[in-house]
Amino acid sequence: MPALNEEHNIDKIVAEVLAELPEVGVLVVDDGSTDRTAERARASGAQVARLAVNLGVGGAMRTGFRYAVRHGYQVVIQVDADGQHNPAEVPDLLRELAHADLVIGARFAGKGEYKARGPRRWAMKVFSVVLSWLSGTKLTDVTSGFKASGPRAVALFAQHYPAEYLGDTLESLVMAVRAGLKVRQVPVAMRVRMTGTPSTSPVKSAVYLLRASLALMLALMRRKPAKGLTEAA
Repeated sequence: MPALNEEHNIDKIVAEVLAELPEVGVLVVDDGSTDRTAERARASGAQVARLAVNLGVGGAMRTGFRYAVRHGYQVVIQVDADGQHNPAEVPDLLRELAHADLVIGARFAGKGEYKARGPRRWAMKVFSVVLSWLSGTKLTDVTSGFKASGPRAVALFAQHYPAEYLGDTLESLVMAVRAGLKVRQVPVAMRVRMTGTPSTSPVKSAVYLLRASLALMLALMRRKPAKGLTEAA
């Protein structure tokens, strides 16, 4: 669970995850927070890894995957710390892992009322078309942060997980497909974040379109992962 300055949400999210999934281990990666995120996460029953500086979601997830391998976990579920992902839907992702290496919780697959608008919506559609073509399966939400990784994906991402802008979504999917991993999706309903205000605006959406397009192009230009990276840890 990557988290940056989520002291008002994190204890509720950790408690909800443990209530819905009492058998799982919960790791909160505090991505350079300046508030009490780590303290509240630990008090709520989570293990906490604190990063000295803000690395972004990709850097936080790379830490999480390495922790998973080090502690013998073969399956990793990514849940955001703002309350938008419903832990009750995790079993749906886990069931689909029986047929895939990486499962995306998709917001635009017929469940829920989440909508993206403007440049962000156009970008998401274009990226979905490209990734669907690469993966050989229909993917409608390639920027979702709600994902389940099976043993081969965990082994791959623990050795190298992209920390660049949108690396945790677009580039990680490109990397997984190029490594021969099977990617699938299941419909999920996105919730409204518990507290705080989403940082969106027309200008930021336009910047997102440009930066995301560049991120995808760079991901497609990178070399394929070396052989052996997808062996289960």
